[in-house]
Amino acid sequence: MTTNALTLAPIRAVSGEVNLPGSKSLSNRALLLAALAHGETSLNNLLFSDDTARMMTALTQLGIHCEFDEIAKRCNVVGGGGPFQTSGKSFDLQLGNAGTAVRPLVAMLALSPGDFKIDGDHYMRARPIGDLTDALVARGVPVEYLDRKGYLPLTLRGGHLTGGAVRLKGSLSSQYLTALLMALPLASESSSIDIEGDLVSKPYIDMTLAMMAKFGVIATHDRYQQFQIAGGQQYQTPGDLLVEGDASTASYFLAAGALRGEITVTGVGHESLQGDVAFAAVLQQMGAEVSIEADRISVKSTGALAAIDADLNHIPDAAMTVAILALFAEGTSTIRNIYNWRIKETDRMTAMANELTKVGASVSTTDDSIRITPPKHIRCANIKTYGDHRMAMCFSLLAFGAEGIVISNPEVTQKTFPRYFEVFDTIATPV
Repeated sequence: MTTNALTLAPIRAVSGEVNLPGSKSLSNRALLLAALAHGETSLNNLLFSDDTARMMTALTQLGIHCEFDEIAKRCNVVGGGGPFQTSGKSFDLQLGNAGTAVRPLVAMLALSPGDFKIDGDHYMRARPIGDLTDALVARGVPVEYLDRKGYLPLTLRGGHLTGGAVRLKGSLSSQYLTALLMALPLASESSSIDIEGDLVSKPYIDMTLAMMAKFGVIATHDRYQQFQIAGGQQYQTPGDLLVEGDASTASYFLAAGALRGEITVTGVGHESLQGDVAFAAVLQQMGAEVSIEADRISVKSTGALAAIDADLNHIPDAAMTVAILALFAEGTSTIRNIYNWRIKETDRMTAMANELTKVGASVSTTDDSIRITPPKHIRCANIKTYGDHRMAMCFSLLAFGAEGIVISNPEVTQKTFPRYFEVFDTIATPV
């Protein structure tokens, strides 16, 4: 492995068991809720990665005591018992490309008296936040953009969010709604959130509501179109909280099993809060043998995969893994209703089309879909990762091609799974 590229030699098969790192989405939700709760929370199997480090650094800046043990994968958080105690102070929060930190913190800081500058890296500056900030401005929160309207960097004057009726577009990102759902229970007034259009990635909202409930706060909804949140609630520590394994990360190992071999992942299963466990059903539909238990999923190759035509709006991250599997499937695959690929860590629609074409696939895209016809022979190529951890991880599966694959800037996996390539290597048998 060099600083800028990693060559993955061809592999014949995979086998074994993978203990998944904690979910990024659940880890950052848990950290923030623990920081707001009354009492001390011990978070176990917490993911330690760039995104969670960004959240912990921000919480420390905001006066929250976090004591973390990277070896034990545990973090003890002493909650502040409500909005951050930041009155009369100014803060400069640098959050990298951590959308699961930026969006919830923006909403939460609207409750906390103080002046806040919020910024990210150049990838985060390209990701829109206007739908969320427009909703806050409509409730009286002062927001000023320092460059482009609707994008970071921005300044926000907190302490002005008191609740009330909110309208929010649902078509771009569920993270905006997650941010409001976690913040509004702490407002003095009760709130309602009306969703304009169809809400994307509904399983992520189910995850948010389930995590809030673990900390003693309830919000309800009517078919995901209107949400009701009582004001004046308080988060309470659950004491010890186990963070599930990352279901999105599980998709790469499960896909490897479906391609050639047999793999079990532990830490997710049919009791998981994460929507990406539905990826297992997609593998089954494509022809793999799948077994799901409460906290583990096993996948075994049957020797052939069939193309798929599916709406994968509910699992947009794992849908990238499906796009890679399409290269090994019989026929042309179409993945639909994935517009929000375009506003993730990078424009994933364009990135996937570019890199799939490099290895020989025939690819066409629309605003919200991608169509992939596999090549007769998968070529080795130098895969550009666009600063996106999931590009690096899903394209690692092209090591199943006859020529292997080269991953540029593999260090982008620091965002969610710093040891990904080491673990991948432990399950692989070389040709």
